[in-house]
Amino acid sequence: MDVLERIQKQVDSAPIVLYMKGTPQFPQCGFSSTAAKTLASTGVEFSYVNIFDDQEVMKNLPAFADWPTFPQIYFNSELMGGGDIIVEMAEMGTLKGEMESAVEKFNA
Repeated sequence: MDVLERIQKQVDSAPIVLYMKGTPQFPQCGFSSTAAKTLASTGVEFSYVNIFDDQEVMKNLPAFADWPTFPQIYFNSELMGGGDIIVEMAEMGTLKGEMESAVEKFNA
């Protein structure tokens, strides 16, 4: 399986997937830390991929959805954006509802 197929399988495997530097418990950059904390603050479960664990994913993920930076957040296999977008959604009060909808749709 090539790396783009592997990435597709990862984003298809859970309703919410965060590609980040490090883990939610031990983030390795401020943007990844903010994204993980913001998602966690909703109480909705999410999956994550530590891009440092797979250099091929780290190298090819920017081309997968034409998004050059990390973190990257996917809801139901669709790129939502980076950490700034998640923070903006949280500030507008829409993040938790969008995450809950993603989970419901995934489980339907």
